[in-house]
Amino acid sequence: MPAGNQSIRGVAPGNNMKREFAIMLLLASATPAAAQWLTLPTPNVPRLEDGTLDQSAPVPRAATGRPDLSGLWRPSRVQGDLNERSKFQAWVSALIDEREARYFADDPRFSCLPSGPSNITIASNSYGLRRILQHPSMIAMLYNDMTYRQIFMDGRELERDPLPTWMGYSVGRWDGDTLVVESNGYNGKTWLNRGLSHTDQLRITERYRRVDFGHIEVNVTYEDPGAFESELHAVIDMEFVADDEMLETVCNEAYSGERSGWTSEVSQVGEAAVALSPDEFANYVGTYKGVYLGNAVTVEVTIEDGELYMQRNNAPRAPLIPQSETAFIHSGLGFVFSFGDDGVATEVSEVHVSGAWTFSREP
Repeated sequence: MPAGNQSIRGVAPGNNMKREFAIMLLLASATPAAAQWLTLPTPNVPRLEDGTLDQSAPVPRAATGRPDLSGLWRPSRVQGDLNERSKFQAWVSALIDEREARYFADDPRFSCLPSGPSNITIASNSYGLRRILQHPSMIAMLYNDMTYRQIFMDGRELERDPLPTWMGYSVGRWDGDTLVVESNGYNGKTWLNRGLSHTDQLRITERYRRVDFGHIEVNVTYEDPGAFESELHAVIDMEFVADDEMLETVCNEAYSGERSGWTSEVSQVGEAAVALSPDEFANYVGTYKGVYLGNAVTVEVTIEDGELYMQRNNAPRAPLIPQSETAFIHSGLGFVFSFGDDGVATEVSEVHVSGAWTFSREP
């Protein structure tokens, strides 16, 4: 599993579950560390009087007069219909259900395989960082899982019958101040979203518009007659990352795939759950907000059909499976609640190997 993006997933029943959950609780007390040189100021960027980045400064221009997209970027918000089941063919929807039951253990990146087109929206790991390098004849995008994209800007067209690859082939052109990127040639072994498969017929069109110095809006269209009933769309808001660097994320095959012992299913975790009184559920219900790896997170806890459910940002709602009065499993992640003197939850911590990321309850 990729280092720096491991989470408590696939908890097995019995002793294995107890051991894994003990690790989760231990991680809840950990704090992430960062090297000092990572905060060295980024040169040649506009700044406000307090030294912070001036996000609203004018769009920088390359020597060609086109917007310069170069820099380190991170998605701040992703919207769209990549979770819209009505647009999927039946086999795609059924496969998502199978993968969800196994906590998405067959995600290609968990076997140290390239993430391919999913990097456009969610990236290959939680950090979501990508560096754009711009040249008149080529634009490159580098990701911290050590994959890359080449976008040819020399006027060539996409091949009609390309050799399938993990990252596909991309050509670009300028439409005014908007960069238009068309891609095909994907091998069909990657995912577009959590559990969402595609075929080698996939074709993607991206439109990059730099709004100001600190923001890029990306509109993405996905076409795949072998997997989708109609086009899928995503809109990604990206923010310029200053005074930071992109570190590599290395996947260790010894802990990936089946060798990790990751064989449990959602039903097994449910069998090992403890019972809570429905009268206590109201103490957990609420909206919790915080930041995870620089990205805003909103967590909604609700009661549905006599059970606790959680929704994290735009992800589908899923049950909160209690392992104790404070600790829960949700979609393969561990969550630990903190309570006030009145017994009502004040915070919930999402547990990763990087530490516990705490989200505070809204009044």
